[in-house]
Amino acid sequence: MNSETKNCQNCHNDFTIEPEDFQFYERLDLPLPTLCSYCRWKHLLAFWVFGRFRKTTSALSGKTIITTFPESVKFPLYDRNEFVSDQWDPLRCGLDYDQTSSFFEQFQKLQAKVPHPHQSGTKNVSCEWSDDVWNSRECYLCRSLLDCEFVSYGYRTFGCKNSIDLTYCFETELSYDCLNCFKCYKLRYSSHSHNCLDSQFLYDCRNCTNCFMCWNLRNKQYCIMNEQYSKEAYFEKMKEFNTHSWQGIQKLKNQFERIVKEEVVHRTDFNFQNVNSSGNFITQSKNCFNCYFVDKSENARNTFRGLGYKDVIDSVGSIAEKSALSAVDTYMYETIATLHSSNCRYSAYLDYCEDLEYCFGCVGLRKKKYCVLNKQYTEEEYFALIEKIKTSMKKQGEWGRFFPFSMAYSGYNLSLANISFSETRQNISAIGGLWEEPEIISYDGAVNGDELPDRIDEISDSICGQRIICPETKMSFNISSQELTFCRDHGIPLPHYHFDHRTLLRFKPMSVMIYPQNGVCYFCEKQITSYYPVELGYQKIACVECYQREVV
Repeated sequence: MNSETKNCQNCHNDFTIEPEDFQFYERLDLPLPTLCSYCRWKHLLAFWVFGRFRKTTSALSGKTIITTFPESVKFPLYDRNEFVSDQWDPLRCGLDYDQTSSFFEQFQKLQAKVPHPHQSGTKNVSCEWSDDVWNSRECYLCRSLLDCEFVSYGYRTFGCKNSIDLTYCFETELSYDCLNCFKCYKLRYSSHSHNCLDSQFLYDCRNCTNCFMCWNLRNKQYCIMNEQYSKEAYFEKMKEFNTHSWQGIQKLKNQFERIVKEEVVHRTDFNFQNVNSSGNFITQSKNCFNCYFVDKSENARNTFRGLGYKDVIDSVGSIAEKSALSAVDTYMYETIATLHSSNCRYSAYLDYCEDLEYCFGCVGLRKKKYCVLNKQYTEEEYFALIEKIKTSMKKQGEWGRFFPFSMAYSGYNLSLANISFSETRQNISAIGGLWEEPEIISYDGAVNGDELPDRIDEISDSICGQRIICPETKMSFNISSQELTFCRDHGIPLPHYHFDHRTLLRFKPMSVMIYPQNGVCYFCEKQITSYYPVELGYQKIACVECYQREVV
């Protein structure tokens, strides 16, 4: 079968459906996509909330809960433990299927009736002010964590401990303000580095100890600006840098940003230990095509962020096998168009369901079989009804499409979609999406972040009771006692900006490295494909051979 070029119905850019894509769609009885892969991801990610943490009450018990769902959410919220309890029965919300009506309209009515859990994540201790956190303890204002301890303001961190402001970091400890770092200890203000200790301002370094403002180094110690020093000279030279001052750190950040643009040798991509794969930030995977932020996967196509994909297409943020249109799911098998569900098989069009088999169009169900729109059927009734529903959906152009934008849990601007695929309110409204402007609350006695003392040793304990206003977002935040202790112990000046703003600024360079760019190697001028957009300003982008030759 030959490839086919189509024009995206949203962005109107041409995209190609490859022969291998046809095989996926045919096996799953799905129509060909009408959107390019980027618009497909944008649609799926719009259902992944990245909203503000707020207090509310459980609609079941009145218990105080902390959630990132906005106040405008259409369905009741239950405490997670109440949601999985026997105190309520989601089958009581069931609807009879109406063949004369749109399936999505019926599903939307059901979605609005069925309670949803206030947070995602299980097996946590003292992580109430976090979301999408798993098997972790004592984590504060974090999102997407696994196996972490005493982490604050983390985003997608695995196996990290005693750290603050980590984004996309793994097995890193006692570190601060780092991006995409692996197995590091006492690291600060650094990116894309592995196995580094007691260092600050590193970029693409490996196995480095006591290094400062360095890049592309391998197995080095006592280096400053990529210049070798003796141990004594290194610590003497370090006294010249004002690393305990907020203003001093901002100047160093600006200086290091220029170094990253002008001096760093950039490899074409950040892929690692892959076979026959294309995309960026892919690790230990095989036969993954047009994939980004994907780990330990095989035979995945057009996927964005995920782990353990196998024979999956057009999905985001999931662990799934032989599935399509999976969004923020875990351990799904042979499913289509599922959302925030786990351990489900042979099912389609699910929202926050767990442990289901052969279910269709269900919300909030657990441990059920042969259900449609939250109503129980016999096996024979189920399969007969499914054929009717699929036939009707195909006629109306609904089958094989994800839920409409209008069914998203929050406004597009409060979702993960807006992080990598920033859009205007006008454009989102044009395709039926939601948009909402969070209220900015004024507080008496609040202090502007830029008015905080310059050094941590000028800060008193009373700061923990002070509300601080971010000068960029105008959102308020506070300094926790654990954060104050950490900053004092390590001589780190307090942040001036809201923690979400810090996360998004840190992640921004990675979030835009998802578009293939044709160019030439800086050194040999060979034609290469890289993932650095022009706006990043990176000058020395090298082919594999030149990168390996130039990097120390």
